[in-house]
Order: sequence, then C-alpha cells, then structure tokens
Amino acid sequence: MPGGDRSDTSRLVVPSRYNGPAHSAQGGLVCGLLAGLAEPRLGPDVVVTLHAPPPLETALELRPAGRRYALYERERLVAVVAAARRPPPPPPAWVPYARAQEAAEHFEGVRGHPFPDCFVCGPDRPDGLGLRPGRVPGETGTVASPWHPRPEPAAGPGQSVPAELVWAALDCPGGWADDPVGRPMVLHRIAARIEARPRAGDVCVLVGRVTRRQERTSENVTALYDVSGALLARAAATWVAVGTGTGTGTEQRTGRETEAGRETATRTGTGSTSGVGARTATARHQLGKHQTAVEGTPS
Repeated sequence: MPGGDRSDTSRLVVPSRYNGPAHSAQGGLVCGLLAGLAEPRLGPDVVVTLHAPPPLETALELRPAGRRYALYERERLVAVVAAARRPPPPPPAWVPYARAQEAAEHFEGVRGHPFPDCFVCGPDRPDGLGLRPGRVPGETGTVASPWHPRPEPAAGPGQSVPAELVWAALDCPGGWADDPVGRPMVLHRIAARIEARPRAGDVCVLVGRVTRRQERTSENVTALYDVSGALLARAAATWVAVGTGTGTGTEQRTGRETEAGRETATRTGTGSTSGVGARTATARHQLGKHQTAVEGTPS
C-alpha cells in the first residue's frame, strides 16, 4: 500500500472556489496547505512537487512516506512534500507600488489568459485575489502586481492572510514572468518561505522574475513586499508547459495536438481552435498529463 504508516495521515478537501485551471485547484494554494500540514514533521522550509492536477471538492490524503509526505487521491499520487535541501535563492528586487500599478495595466492575461477563471489572477474572477502581473518596463523577464489582500469569509478586516493564500499569491506571478499566453504552463514544483503574513487591507506588491528557461520548463523566483519595500515572503518555482504554444516557446504544434485542442474546444463550448481559444482548449486537454512532463516518479 503506497503512503506508508496511516497513523499520521491528514485529510483535506479543496473547495471549488480555489481553482486555478477550470477543474483543478490552484497549485500554489494546495502546496501551501500541504506545507502547513507537513511542518510539524519536516519544518518550515519544504519543497512541494505536483505530479497531477489537484482535484477540487475531492477527499485527499496526505500520508507519511519515509522522510517525506505524499498526497493521494485514493491511490493516485498527486503531490510530494519534502524538506528543502538548500536555502532559497535571492528574491527578485522590490518594485515600487507606482511601478507595479503601471505594470499591471499591461497584464497580458486580459487579452489571452489560458485559465481566465483562476482564483489568483483570472480576469473573470472578481472574488479572487485580483493579481495582474504585468511586465515591468526596462526589467527583462520581470513582472509586478499590486495586491490588496481582502478578508477571507472566516476572517475579518485586519486579520492575517492565511499562509496558503500567501503561497497562492507567490505562485502565479512566476508563471506570468514567462509567456503563459503563448505557451500555457502550470506549476510543477515550489518552495516558499514566509517572513511575515500581510493583513487584510494592507497594500502589497508581488514581483516575479524568470531565472532559467528550457524547452518545456521555466524556473522563476517571486517575492511579496509591503508598500515600503520590506520583504514578507519569497518563493522559487518550476513551471512546466502543458500545451503547444505559439509564442516564444520552441514547441511545434503537431496534428494530434491540434486535433486534441479541437476536440476539447467542442466539449467545453469554446467553439474555435484558433488563437487564444485553441491555446486554452489545448492547455486544458494536456493538463491531466503534466505529471509526466518533467518526471514520472516521486521527488
């Protein structure tokens, strides 16, 4: 039986509100939840690797697995949590609030978001975190967004933002530092460190920067700052391409992938396989396969 001793098993369900792609949970939020559950045994600095799209409204089990934890949907491996082996890399430099506002005005997700109802950065989610990570003028591979944390349903004004929402906020800017419109991507691995959680009503800035780019993966660092430039949290992540992008990526569209996008567009009602509609449809079709895009074994 995978997962080892069940005496230390934790169970969780991710509410449907916290989606990333349409039918799976937002990756950073899930990783933050798992980090919190694993902290008593693994310590505060962990790395979480996603091996399958985390499902919504589904019973999941976090089971001890040697020196790690493994998250399962029944017997399907979803994620692995391990203690971080190295200190986090330097965070991207602070971007002043006014420049972050300017960058957000050029958020590319407004014209072509692969997952427009993402809880964190989707333009179709007025109830989400409302991030708009746009390109910072003069800073190659760097995006920034203001963030004004709002009270969660179970908390009131002035309450600290839950740690898992800080992880969620650190996630999406890293993807937008690359080219998710031209090459839809999802989170594969992330490690985060929180120095201080913001409170509901605070004025914050999130910054993301690409540090390495390969054919199907993109590595990035992100950071959360308060309005004065004090570092609140930071993360380092790897994202993996799930579609056949038409932007700056090196992937080439194949006949089978084009047909997959066409079929998915029909099922989801997008009605077209050209432009953004095709990229979104193909990304959703490929999402279920992303666990094998980088590696197929727990890490």
